[in-house]
Amino acid sequence: MSLVRDIHHVSLIVSDTAKALSFYQGVLGLRILPERPALPFPGAWLGVGARQIHLLELPNPDPVDGRPAHGGRDRHAALLVSSLNELIARLDAEGLPYTLSRSGRRALFCRDPDGNALEFIEDV
Repeated sequence: MSLVRDIHHVSLIVSDTAKALSFYQGVLGLRILPERPALPFPGAWLGVGARQIHLLELPNPDPVDGRPAHGGRDRHAALLVSSLNELIARLDAEGLPYTLSRSGRRALFCRDPDGNALEFIEDV
């Protein structure tokens, strides 16, 4: 049996918490969790089912330019969605680019305002 049982959260570096929240909360509909401790930098904890995404407003040590256009060829977090069509409609309404999974699965890849790659897999 593995010592590692589950994933608790994924942390993503963002340049502007408010701008990131317009995507994560506004477009994706994630909720802000109140239990974020008083840290010496801005950010937000977001609920994703029983898991979390932690947005950390810190200087990004990684290059944002030159990343693959298709997020499936970059490091990314994969999230389950109940309707890929609804997500596509939301992304289209905001003018946000995405690519469909090249494996033929009902999935798509997009990037947040800071270039973090995200995969969304339809889980019906």
